[in-house]
Amino acid sequence: MSRENFQSLIPPEKSVPELTLKAVLVGVILAIVMGSANAYLGLYAGMTVSAAIPGAIMALALLKPFKPSVLEVTLGMMGAASGEALAAGVIFTIPALVVIGAWEQIHYMETTLIALIGGILGVLWMVLLRRALIVKTDLPFPEGIAVAAVINTAVGTEEEEEEGGGGSLWMLVGAALAGIVKFSQVSLNVFRGKIEYVINAGKYGILGKSTEGYFYGGTAASPALLGVGYIIGPRIAAYVFAGGLLGWIIITPLILVSTGLPSGSSPLDGFMIVWGDYVRYLGVGAMVVGGLYTIWKLRDNLIQGVKEAVIGLRGGSAETKKRTDRDLDMKKVFLAIGFMVIPVFLLYAWMSQMYAISLFMAIFLVLLAFVASAIAGYMAGLLGSSNNPISGVTVAVLLFVSIIMLAFGVTGTSGMEIVIAMAAVVCCGAAISGDVLQSMAAGQMLGATPWKQQVAEIIGVSAAAPILAIVVQALDKAYKIGSYDLPAPQAFLMGGIVKGVIGGDMVWPFVIAGAFLALVLILMDIPVLPVAIGIYLPFTLSVPILIGGIVRVVVDRRLKRLSAAVGDEENNEEEQLSDWEMAIKKTGIKPKERAHRVGLLFSAGLIAGEALMGVVGAFLIIGHINLKLLEDAPAWPGMLIWGYIAFLLGYAVIREYRKAAYEKEMES
Repeated sequence: MSRENFQSLIPPEKSVPELTLKAVLVGVILAIVMGSANAYLGLYAGMTVSAAIPGAIMALALLKPFKPSVLEVTLGMMGAASGEALAAGVIFTIPALVVIGAWEQIHYMETTLIALIGGILGVLWMVLLRRALIVKTDLPFPEGIAVAAVINTAVGTEEEEEEGGGGSLWMLVGAALAGIVKFSQVSLNVFRGKIEYVINAGKYGILGKSTEGYFYGGTAASPALLGVGYIIGPRIAAYVFAGGLLGWIIITPLILVSTGLPSGSSPLDGFMIVWGDYVRYLGVGAMVVGGLYTIWKLRDNLIQGVKEAVIGLRGGSAETKKRTDRDLDMKKVFLAIGFMVIPVFLLYAWMSQMYAISLFMAIFLVLLAFVASAIAGYMAGLLGSSNNPISGVTVAVLLFVSIIMLAFGVTGTSGMEIVIAMAAVVCCGAAISGDVLQSMAAGQMLGATPWKQQVAEIIGVSAAAPILAIVVQALDKAYKIGSYDLPAPQAFLMGGIVKGVIGGDMVWPFVIAGAFLALVLILMDIPVLPVAIGIYLPFTLSVPILIGGIVRVVVDRRLKRLSAAVGDEENNEEEQLSDWEMAIKKTGIKPKERAHRVGLLFSAGLIAGEALMGVVGAFLIIGHINLKLLEDAPAWPGMLIWGYIAFLLGYAVIREYRKAAYEKEMES
């Protein structure tokens, strides 16, 4: 079914409470809480936890005494998503100003303005991107599916659950298993969350010298990534894995056998250094070209959005749309985007005292925010927010801005300061677009009103921005950015990139090689962004995604054979429901659909359980609560449990089909 005609849980013609005061207040609270937690987690561990699923669960818990509607819970969840996304944009860039020595400490006012302007800009551009990326594509939005399934199942009646075959029970089982695994890995440290090895492949004579060859392998024992792989399917999962093979199994070993290990490093550390300092930039170059090509492919949908805005600017009226397809007024949105040039210019002029350059860069970066938002949104739709390499988009933006400022002759520490400050606005916008589009996809399935979701996002950004500045400032004063207690790895990466470009030490050959790789993939009609993501992400994340995709294809083939064996030919020939439809369907579920729904809900539970426990772990870290039972935890128990969960995912689907087919046979 086309998403243009998608039948949402709440029909377009039906109105239920949505943008209410209680939903807005819960959204504001969650934006502040989740944003603050992720700011610390990002500075401590270099990563953030997607807040859409935990936000949905928290919103449901906070609103439950007030008997909320499905859409009120959805709007409350939007606040959590916007706060977490804004935190990612802030902590990836602003602390880099301290790292490079431009700031001695975090400046409150500049940080607040950068976060606020960038966040609102991301929401505004997302109004144009919503239809192009959610409605006009077939992007899976795996975490959006999980959020919709969680909310839909949480408000379902017992009768609906009985007809659905106990799918919510499997979702709870998945959430419990993933939560226990994550808590055991991160908080209790009874087993490691990943396993990785570097194997010595012998000595080789290269260019007149003898060097040793190495091969790398490993995987993360992540139930959530297993669920993501199941939802996105084997095709996309295989492309991501292919990128991982290219970067980790082919190119990095070739560099090592040619140059040898970095001085004084172990084989594993040397592998990580070569990948992080060189090979990773292949993924960045491929992301830039792949992202621009994706925007080109979506040009017709984007142009249609511009046409609607032009009609509004001329005083005409666009075609009346159904409730679930109404965005904020395009005329006001484009006027607001144009107006955003003014505060961006004033901010840059205030920080740099370079008025002409600040005006040019303000206009350029408002437009660049659109490109960055489109790329980030597409990648979030492809693999989910938790696996969206927003830092890769940040790196690309920093490269663009650094080159332009070099052309203007801006160098030195003051030049690096303005480069990072300029890029930070764009990165906050891109982070918002990528994460919140996931939540809007869930709203599309549930029947939310887009313009109300967009208002909720702006409110969430406005609430989180001034608090995030306080949190980052307080963390810097308490622990000092760059210290053992607050290493800020992403900020050091961004600071190093700006120093490399301004100082002339950037690894441009790898960025350019990645761009040419993307061109070759385009000519071969192979999706670029999944491959680029595979190169950029740690290989240990690509493997569980692939395993999830393999479970999906094995299950689908098994179901096909079983349905043919029992003579269910009619069900085989009918068009199968999409994952979107399955996430919200409550009644009239056929045996094959019922089985697939169980797989979908089990996967949603895996994603939800790990994400929620990741947030719990973040708060334990913030509270300095150490629950570790082992100092040096083994990896094999986690791998065995993870393998069992993969088996259970497939078993649950097959078991549910056999049960549903038997019940159907008894009825007839």
